Amino acid sequence: MSSGIFNLYTGYHNRRSNRLCGYDYSQPGSYFITICVHDRTENMFGNVVNGATVLNEVGEYAKKAWLDMPEHYPDVKLDEFMVMPNHLHGIIRICNLVGVQHVEPLQKREPRLNQYQHVIPHSIGTIVRGMKSAVTKWFRQKYPGTILWQRDYYDHVIRDENSLYYIRKYIRNNPLSWMEDSENHIDHEIEEFKIKRNA
Repeated sequence: MSSGIFNLYTGYHNRRSNRLCGYDYSQPGSYFITICVHDRTENMFGNVVNGATVLNEVGEYAKKAWLDMPEHYPDVKLDEFMVMPNHLHGIIRICNLVGVQHVEPLQKREPRLNQYQHVIPHSIGTIVRGMKSAVTKWFRQKYPGTILWQRDYYDHVIRDENSLYYIRKYIRNNPLSWMEDSENHIDHEIEEFKIKRNA
């Protein structure tokens, strides 16, 4: 996960961006998102018991914040998602309000930038940041001085219905594979999607 150079001052790796260069992440389409907690060895959101996730208070709040996203972004529809002990997976669909599509062919556009924030309004980055911020604000009141999230997140642009099917299946089955490789299976999955995306 931590590709890049370790920064001795911040304690973070200076990661290369995992965004697709030149891709407009505000355009209609389906996006597979993975967000990890700061220390992935810690089960911040709960645990997996008998192949099912059992969320604690923090996990329930993260779940609520995820489900609340369409209230803040009317063009967002949520698909399959799962809150795991140290990360969450979900599919976010950005829709044309006139007509909704599940997936959009992968295409590059001139990237749109906000002059001041350098973030595209209503893009995947804005949506994920908003959700993380909402949980962080609540979390800091309960657990001051504790870092909740990793700084970034992982995304995969879903190119077709076949990919959508398998990603939905992966998300649903995530708790079943938890005990097999509870610490490392996120890294394996991310590498797999990087390979597919660059193919």
